[in-house]
Amino acid sequence: MCRGSEAPTGGASVPRRWALARIGGLFASLSIAAPQHLALANGIKASKNASAAAAEPIYLSFDTGHMAIAPFVAEVLRRQDVLVTFFAANEPTQVGDGSLGAHWAPWWAERGKEGHAFASHTYDHAYWRGDVPDGAGEPRFRVRPTAGPEAGRERIWTADAYRSNIARAADRLREITGVAPLPLWRAPGGKHSPALLAAARAGGWAHVGWSSAGFLGDELPSETYPNDRLLAQALRDVRAGDILLAHLGIWSRRVPWAPEVLEPLIVGLRARGLRFATLREHPAYAPWIAAHQT
Repeated sequence: MCRGSEAPTGGASVPRRWALARIGGLFASLSIAAPQHLALANGIKASKNASAAAAEPIYLSFDTGHMAIAPFVAEVLRRQDVLVTFFAANEPTQVGDGSLGAHWAPWWAERGKEGHAFASHTYDHAYWRGDVPDGAGEPRFRVRPTAGPEAGRERIWTADAYRSNIARAADRLREITGVAPLPLWRAPGGKHSPALLAAARAGGWAHVGWSSAGFLGDELPSETYPNDRLLAQALRDVRAGDILLAHLGIWSRRVPWAPEVLEPLIVGLRARGLRFATLREHPAYAPWIAAHQT
């Protein structure tokens, strides 16, 4: 977490599904042999797969949150056959013992089986507040965790302490998903400094932000940024190569974003010739991942 409509489902659009149904009926009425019918179906499937492969990628990512909408998000992603990258911290949740706690572990395990990618959002969701000058040359940072035993308190962390908090979330993700997390991280709120980014990279962690058009707005007040406005904006502005950001629940938003926006967004962006990929495929991060994945 950074701050505090029913749509067609399935891989094909409604017109295409209607067309396929008409084709099937035509073949039945003409009594065409089953092998020929199967060959046509395979040809349609191959054409669809080739079109998907040729589509330009975008990279949908989710940061953790209160998790109340997490089951819905998972259902939509599964129905639409979309893989995303989850950036996880152990944030407070509406139900359970934190977003990386025992209550939500089975949910994460299912996402691992589905093929999603995972990365750290720092275990204690620790906001960077500033760099601390150090005569010895060792970087230190003012941070304010929003989770864990020091939630809400400003603390001074060394570079090692911050790296350890990044690694702790990654280790927990590996434990509960059975998948090696990516050697990537996202700073809570996107707050960081050159010194913090350098300290993280020295420990094998490359930072991932999001694209300007990829900020989907689910953490903004729903009174001034209603869901229909956010959906229209994203469908208009998102471009190939963009990294998109949403959350698994925002405490302060009165009208949740995902139930009204997520599926229409996926369908609409696909209709524009875009496809969804995880950050494993991102050209800016794939070489780093290959060199640092453990």
